[in-house]
Amino acid sequence: MISTDILIIGTGFSGMGMAMKLREAGRTDFIVLEKADDVGGTWRDNTYPGAECDIQSHMYSFSYELNPNWSREYSGQAEIWEYMRTVAKKHDLYDVIDFGTEMTGAAWDEERQRWTVTTTKETYDARVLVSGIGGLHIPNIPAILGADTFTGPRFHSAQWDHDVDLAGKRVAVIGTGASAIQFIPQIAPEVAQLDVHQRTAPWVIPKMNHDITGAKKTLISKLPGSTRAYRNALYWFNESTQLGFTGPMQNITGIIEKKVAAYIRKTITDPETAEKLIPDYRLGCKRVLKTDNYIPVYNRDNVTLIDTGIAEITPTGIRTKDGDFREVDVIIYGTGFHVTDAFEWVKVKGEAGRDLSETFAEHGIETYNGITVSRFPNFFMLLGPNTALGHNSVVFMIEQQTKWIIKLLAEMDRRRAGAVEPTPQAQREFNDKLQEKVSKGVWSQGGCTSWYLDSQGKNRTIWPGFTFRYWSRLRSVPEGDFIWHTAVQEKQPA
Repeated sequence: MISTDILIIGTGFSGMGMAMKLREAGRTDFIVLEKADDVGGTWRDNTYPGAECDIQSHMYSFSYELNPNWSREYSGQAEIWEYMRTVAKKHDLYDVIDFGTEMTGAAWDEERQRWTVTTTKETYDARVLVSGIGGLHIPNIPAILGADTFTGPRFHSAQWDHDVDLAGKRVAVIGTGASAIQFIPQIAPEVAQLDVHQRTAPWVIPKMNHDITGAKKTLISKLPGSTRAYRNALYWFNESTQLGFTGPMQNITGIIEKKVAAYIRKTITDPETAEKLIPDYRLGCKRVLKTDNYIPVYNRDNVTLIDTGIAEITPTGIRTKDGDFREVDVIIYGTGFHVTDAFEWVKVKGEAGRDLSETFAEHGIETYNGITVSRFPNFFMLLGPNTALGHNSVVFMIEQQTKWIIKLLAEMDRRRAGAVEPTPQAQREFNDKLQEKVSKGVWSQGGCTSWYLDSQGKNRTIWPGFTFRYWSRLRSVPEGDFIWHTAVQEKQPA
């Protein structure tokens, strides 16, 4: 058994950010577990054609590790991954990461006030457990009748099979989410036939992505302080868009909806296809997608948009609910990830053997600050429930969370506490206020269902407000909101 003070799970922005902040605070007794063979999380795994971020690169990065040399306004997967590896090397994170080690379970030992974490390799013993696994890592592959009988290649966008040559093939894409709208325009020119099966049309707005060159690049990269100034400008620009989701300017989204619908009708030559591409729900109620080349792809003769629903997959093709059958050679799922139900894959047991996923299923996904959970001492989640964003950079949220965890650990040391957890009352008050805010936002009034919602129909994903409000809340640790467990005499694990 390997013993450490703090165990971090994952090496995406969350896990890396936590490790760097621990080092900065003088805490060196920690280990990071990573199931793969390199850092990067989402940006290591998603290698599908056209993969890129929908938040500006100068904002989608660590504030304490600015990169003045981003090549594009919205960088692609390879550049973001290289940035993360560069940061990891600079901070010697590779030295504290156990690669090829996937967590299979974690159990809290009340007597010892320690976590026992099982993995595909060793067993770990830790005082504090930090989950940095994020919400976009478990591919969501829908259960479709006959899918296993298909004789051709079949894969999810997050598990792209680069050994499959799509040139001249008949390809079916199931889903039109954030990943699909990026790879569809990339593969359309090379395939013989591309059938796009759409369940719900997404709202798609112009991305206006471009290379950062010339005077702009010189200014950002050479003038002292300009990189941070540009980042700050992007932050406040992105923050202003939140007014259309929860603020008094929600009605302004109606203007944008009309402009987008007009653009689609003007761009798409086939009126029937154009109408299929126009959503029938409020903009922002589902994730708003940014792209510059998705809509025009439906003017191609080899691309067909199908919205009649899939009845079954056969060994040679797909039959839709209207009885139409189309032969295909390859099926690609662009169906996103398990988000609100992702905790079913996290086998964490707290006080008295309480299971985290069962607790969330029975009582709703409720936390304190989206980070800690009552009855799960010394367990912290990064980018936990209701801390994802639809308008700004989640890296900003991660930074606030890691700094707050450092403050909480310092308070534990000051009190000589062995363990800490939020009081049920504090957790309940946080969630009541949060859900009240959510109920006033476009997610609850837009007339749609989305992966933001759990099985109870509640938004357990998005932070319903400005990120600076979250920053303000996490500036302190309200002592009365926590149960501070007296430290027990340390006993070594058997």
